[in-house]
Amino acid sequence: MPAGILTVICLMIVPTPAVLLDVFFVLNIALSVAVLMTAINAGKPLDFSSFPSVLLFTTLLRLALNVASTRVVLVNGHQGGAAAGHVIEAFGAFLVAGNFAVGLFVFMILVIINLVVVTKGAGRVSEVSARFTLDALPGKQMAIDADLAAGLLTADEAKARRREVATEADFYGSMDGASKFVKGDAIAALLILGVNIIAGFALGMISHGLSASDAAQKYITLAVGDALVAQVPALLLSIAAAVIVTRVADSREGQDGDLAGQIGGQLASPSTWLPVTVILGAIGMIPAMPQTIFLPAAALAGWLWHTLGKRAARPPAPPPAEAPADPGRILLEDVSDHTLVTVELGYGLVHLVDQKRGAPLVSRITGVRKQLSQAFGFIVPQFRVRDSLDLAPGDYRIVLGGVPLGAGMVRPDRVLAIDAGEVRDGARIDGEATVDPSFGCPAVWIAPAQRDLAIAEGYLTVDASTVIATQLNQLIADRAQVLFGPDELKAILDAVKEQSAGLVEAVYPTPLALGALTRIFRDLLADGVSIAHPVPILAALAQGVQQTLDHERLVEMIRAELGPLLVGRVCPPGARLPVVTLDVSLESAIVQGLSDPVTGQPVVEPDLARAIGEHVADLIAERGGDAAPIAMVVQPRARRALTALLRLRAPSCLVLSIAELPLSQPIEVISIIGGQGAPAALPAPDPTAHQPEPVLA
Repeated sequence: MPAGILTVICLMIVPTPAVLLDVFFVLNIALSVAVLMTAINAGKPLDFSSFPSVLLFTTLLRLALNVASTRVVLVNGHQGGAAAGHVIEAFGAFLVAGNFAVGLFVFMILVIINLVVVTKGAGRVSEVSARFTLDALPGKQMAIDADLAAGLLTADEAKARRREVATEADFYGSMDGASKFVKGDAIAALLILGVNIIAGFALGMISHGLSASDAAQKYITLAVGDALVAQVPALLLSIAAAVIVTRVADSREGQDGDLAGQIGGQLASPSTWLPVTVILGAIGMIPAMPQTIFLPAAALAGWLWHTLGKRAARPPAPPPAEAPADPGRILLEDVSDHTLVTVELGYGLVHLVDQKRGAPLVSRITGVRKQLSQAFGFIVPQFRVRDSLDLAPGDYRIVLGGVPLGAGMVRPDRVLAIDAGEVRDGARIDGEATVDPSFGCPAVWIAPAQRDLAIAEGYLTVDASTVIATQLNQLIADRAQVLFGPDELKAILDAVKEQSAGLVEAVYPTPLALGALTRIFRDLLADGVSIAHPVPILAALAQGVQQTLDHERLVEMIRAELGPLLVGRVCPPGARLPVVTLDVSLESAIVQGLSDPVTGQPVVEPDLARAIGEHVADLIAERGGDAAPIAMVVQPRARRALTALLRLRAPSCLVLSIAELPLSQPIEVISIIGGQGAPAALPAPDPTAHQPEPVLA
C-alpha cells in the first residue's frame, strides 16, 4: 500500500512514457471493474467496509493518470494520436470514430450521468444513512447494556456487538465523506478537459505552427480520448459507491487487521475476477485496441480467478478425530456448578423463562440483581435459572452455593393476593388459601379476572414471577458477604485506581494481599456496612495498616472511621440517637467470660443471650413501628458477639462500639440492661463548647 501511494505521487510529478501510461490505464479499468463486482457481490455494506479507503486510492490514481496524460498530450500531441499512448488513441479514434465533436458530446453525457444522477443520489443516501446511524448509536449501546445486564449476552459477545455498532457508525460516516471524492473527481474531469483543449489548441498553433484545424484535430481528439479513458472508470466507481450505500445494512462481526490485509481479503473472491477476465478479454479482441496489453491483463485476471477458485473449492481441513468417550471418565463440568445462586424450577414453570413469552422471571431476577448491587456496593454475580426434575411442576427452590435457602409453590396461571394488614374487615375473596413464602403473610391464589376486586378489598396482588423474585431478594439481601469474592474486590480496586491510584497502592498488594483484603470487606458486609463508597474504607484501611495488620483490629478501626456513616443510617442529622447499654458488671462478665477458641470472640451464655434479646425485642415493640430505630452501644470487644446475638432476635437494632459513636452525636439512653433503670435524656451538646464530651456506656 505505501508503494502504491508513492507510485501515484510519482505519476503526478515525474514524466511518464506513453507505454507505461497504457499499462496504468488498463490497470485503472481493471481495478474499477473489480471494485464494482465486489460491491455487487457483498451481502451487506460492512462486507466491503474498506470501500471508502479504496475509493480514495482509486480516485487518486485516476487523478494522477489525468495529470500524467495531460503532460504527454500537451508535450507530444503535435506528433499524432499515438504520441499519448495507444489506449488514449483508441478511445479518441475508435470509440468516437475520430470525430472530436462526437467525443465531446459523449464525454458530456457521461459526466451528466455520473455527476447529476449517480453521484448526487449516492451522496444524498450516504448523508442520510450517516445521520440516522449516528442518531441510533446511543439506543443500540443501551440495548446491548440491557441485554448484558439481563444475562442474555456474555461479556465477549457484548464487546463484539459494541465493536460492530462502532464499525457501522464509522463506515457510514466515512461513506458520507467519500461520496464527495466522486463528485470532486467528476468536476475535476471537466476542468482538465477544458485545460487540455485550450492549452493544446494554443500550443499547437503557437509552438508547433499547426493550423487551427490541425491543432483542433490532434489536440482535441487526444484530450477527448484522455477524458473518456478517465471517465469510464470514474463512472464504474460511482455505481459501486451507489450500490454500497443503497444496500440495507445488517449485523456483522467486526473485522480486525491492517487496511492492506482487509482490502486484499475482500477482493480475493473468485466471483470478482471472472467478470474482470471476460471484460478485459472482450476489450482486447477489438481490432483497434492494444491486444498486447489487454490480453495479457485478461490472462492475469483469469489466472487469479482460477487460483482463487481452486483455493475456495479446497475442502477445509478435517478436525482432529476425537478419542471415543471413556465411559469411566467423569469431567468436572459434570459434577460442578460455578454459579453461586441458582433458581431451580419445576417443569410447569419453565415457560416463565421462555424468551418467546417475554421471559418475565428473567426480567424480575435482573431487577433483583440491580437492586442488590446498589444496596451492597458491588456487582452481584449472575444468577442461574434451570429446571429440575426433582421438583413438582409448580415448585421452585433457591440454592446458594449448593445449599437450599428456601422453596415454595406458585400457580403460574393465577395471581397471589397477599393480606399485608390493610384488607378491609369482612372482605372475602374466592381462591386457594396459602401463605406468602417471603414474609409469611396469609394469601390467596385467585384467578387473574379477580385482581381488580382483590385490590379494591385491600389485598396486595403479585404474579408468580414476582413471588419468586421477592423471596430471592429477601433470602439474598442479608448474605452479601457470601456473594463477595476476590473478583468483585479486584473490580472495585481497579475502578478506584483510575482516580486514586496512590490510595490503592497504600494497601494492595502490600501490606495486604487480595485474600486478606477480601476478608476485611466480607466482614464489613456481614455487619451490614455498604461498600458502595470504597474510598473512605480504603482511606481508613491505609491509616490502620500503619499500626497493625491484625484482622480484627483493622475491622474495628475501619468501623470507627465510618462511625458517622453507621449512625447516619438510623438517625437523621441533629436528632437524638436512642441508645440501649449494658450494665457495667454485665458487660464485664461478657467480655471476661467464655471465648470462642477459634475466633477469640466472647461467647454469651444461652440464658443470658435469650434475656438480652427478649429485652431489646420488647423495647422495640413498646416503642412502636413509627419510632426511630435504636442502637446498642457496647465495648469494642463485645460488639461482634452482641451483633450476632441481636441479628436473629432484633435485626433492626444497630450494635455499635463506643469507638464508633461520633463525639458530637446527641444520644438518649432509653434503657440499661442489667441496671436499675434508665436515666433521663441527656441534653444536646452545647454548640459554643470547643469539644463535646464522649458518653461512655
